[in-house]
Amino acid sequence: MQSRRDFLKGAALLGAAATVGGCATGGGRWFDRTDGAPMHGFVAPKIPHIRLGVVGMGSRGCGIVNRASKLPGVTITAICDNVPDKIAKAQKMLADRKKPAAKEYLGDTAWQKLCDDPNVDVVYNTTPWDLHVPVQLAAMKGGKHVFTEVPSAFTVDECWELVETSEKTKRHCMQLENCCYGEIEMLTFNLAKIGMLGELVHGEGAYIHDLRHMCKTEWPGCECWRFDENRVHGGNRYPTHGLVPLCLTFDVNRGDRLDYLVSLESNQANFRAYMEANLAADNKRRLSKVRMADMNSTLIKTAKGKSILVQHDVSTPRPYSRIQLVTGTKGSICDYPYRVVFEEKSGSGAHKWYDEKKAEEVRMKYRHPLWKTVGELAKRVGGHGGMDFIMDARWTYCLQQGLPLDMDVYDLAATSCLCELTEKSVDNRSRAYDIPDFTRGAWRTNKPMEIVDIDLSKMGFESTEKKG
Repeated sequence: MQSRRDFLKGAALLGAAATVGGCATGGGRWFDRTDGAPMHGFVAPKIPHIRLGVVGMGSRGCGIVNRASKLPGVTITAICDNVPDKIAKAQKMLADRKKPAAKEYLGDTAWQKLCDDPNVDVVYNTTPWDLHVPVQLAAMKGGKHVFTEVPSAFTVDECWELVETSEKTKRHCMQLENCCYGEIEMLTFNLAKIGMLGELVHGEGAYIHDLRHMCKTEWPGCECWRFDENRVHGGNRYPTHGLVPLCLTFDVNRGDRLDYLVSLESNQANFRAYMEANLAADNKRRLSKVRMADMNSTLIKTAKGKSILVQHDVSTPRPYSRIQLVTGTKGSICDYPYRVVFEEKSGSGAHKWYDEKKAEEVRMKYRHPLWKTVGELAKRVGGHGGMDFIMDARWTYCLQQGLPLDMDVYDLAATSCLCELTEKSVDNRSRAYDIPDFTRGAWRTNKPMEIVDIDLSKMGFESTEKKG
């Protein structure tokens, strides 16, 4: 597939041209200016039966093959990878589920042909990170809606290009942030929307996940690109799992926006210690220096004065956590482990979390409608405890019924741009950096996300269940 070097070389040339024209990263524009955010609330023509093309047949790609095969009104018509065994594995999954074989696209640049396939309505992009932006652009220019794994872009200029390509082509470009559909994240959203937390003040999110084993992992057909990203980049290279659910709860791009950030990082000790203990003395990875700090902490201020802390740690011996803390004037909720508390009356204070029994009562009473409707089915299908299936069922439902998607290209851009901005901040003694307003002012009038649900009968799930 197209190498990062080739892609970045092209991006650098475009960036240089933009600079000559009076633009620079952080304010660079790829096309003529358009005001507002026309893709916010955008409704595409209904697609009663969705023809899905999947690019990248790794664990995430095979995951959507499994889930989509259980979604009524979805057919996987095309699959793409540069490793024949991965293509064969996906085809076997379809055959085992008595689904028709998908058209195969095999090769380093075969994704370009899939994006032009007239038998594909939606491209599901699960490639290594260096192909996230090229596949999205090719899909939209090929007339397809596109959904991409996180993060969906890595520089401010890439984010602008995705925004304006989506606007020009009138195609959805959505980031597959599955954590927005986690049970506690959706419970938090629900509590905030019905006023149980009062006026929101502060949020905390994170991606804390010990991934040091990746420094000795080889994947079929490629080096371990995920480790190489950590080797050459600082800042927060994976901000969206912790941040995007908070953005939806805080009405970011829908009445508020991310204004500026400062980012601070620790030293790097854990990758080095792990490689010394697990890799041979002459191993090229052991001899390389890892740029990514053990802990990155980024503080964000919103235009309406709220604060958000986002952390990134993929190298310390620490249990997995996304934190997901939201606090307001009436109460607070947090995950890992799940905890919640409300003031019994205004000004009474809250000095300890509810006990386990009371917290469980809150969880069940205020469970988000999507988890009430799809939760049990989602857990049976699987995918990160069910949130992957809820995410896929929701965008499928929206496309089939002609509804706006829950997230749009502006959400993608506002959160993915942190990859570049946090790295710049830590490289400049935690200097503050402005976060671009990708909505160009429309955040002031965009409507907040509502408490949404799915009508399973409209998707055909009832008849599917009866047939077994």
